Amino acid sequence: MSDATLPGRTMITATDGTDAGAMPVFAEERRILGLPASTWPNILAPLAMGVLFLSAWELTVRFREIPHYILPGPILIAKTLVADWGTLSTSLWVTLRITFAALIAAVTVGVALAIIFTQSRWLEKSLLPYAIILQVTPVVSIAPLIIIWVGDVNLSLLICAWIVAFFPILSSTIIGLNSVDHNLLNLFQIYGANRWQGLRYLRIPAALPFFLSGLKIAGGLALIGAVVAEYVAGSGGNASGLAYRILEASYQLRIPRMFAALVMISLTGIAIFLVTSYISHLLLRRWHESAIKRET
Repeated sequence: MSDATLPGRTMITATDGTDAGAMPVFAEERRILGLPASTWPNILAPLAMGVLFLSAWELTVRFREIPHYILPGPILIAKTLVADWGTLSTSLWVTLRITFAALIAAVTVGVALAIIFTQSRWLEKSLLPYAIILQVTPVVSIAPLIIIWVGDVNLSLLICAWIVAFFPILSSTIIGLNSVDHNLLNLFQIYGANRWQGLRYLRIPAALPFFLSGLKIAGGLALIGAVVAEYVAGSGGNASGLAYRILEASYQLRIPRMFAALVMISLTGIAIFLVTSYISHLLLRRWHESAIKRET
């Protein structure tokens, strides 16, 4: 007997000539705490590296007696995060609202424009250069103008975050819609499919992996755009985001609080990436090569 390992299971095939045409038998992979054993190295390796890094950071701060207003240690940052959770969590919610609103707007506008561009080459040639110009223009340079022109601070922050986030959705979806196999397009034409049917049953499914790849990028960029816009706006009060809390802490030399806010932003970015990656996995795991796990 010989075995070949597949994701989450082991396939046992006969090599002694007996019943060669029989269906392969799959044995489930051993699970630890509800997860496949092969998954744990992917979890434990980053955690171990993170513990080593934080330990080295804490020991360096303690042994070199670095003042906390220059570089606080991880333990002090964690204590500050717990102590100031009420204020920081409120500001985090403000930043998250802008981030997710910008991401939803980026997906809506980006996908709609991508579909329009692929249906009309003239519109693509006419409008896509302006989308590129908008993308390559630093948002920090036009954010003050947007705030002045719009007048409403929250809407201005939303527009700034949207500008940063929508282009990856647009460009990725355009590439996906244009990457359809021409043989399949010809087949659809032979069977008399109209443009809408070709878009619905062929182009959109083919573009899904590209769109999801752009979504993972746009999620992080929406958060960055929201934070940068908050920096430029500098709006304080109870409705202020994490960027203002960082500025406030730096002015007051409350460096542990500034690091605590930075940790919250970083963890939020990681969470957004994990959620979008999980959505991509759920949608692609059964049929697309990029989501099929292989043993290396």
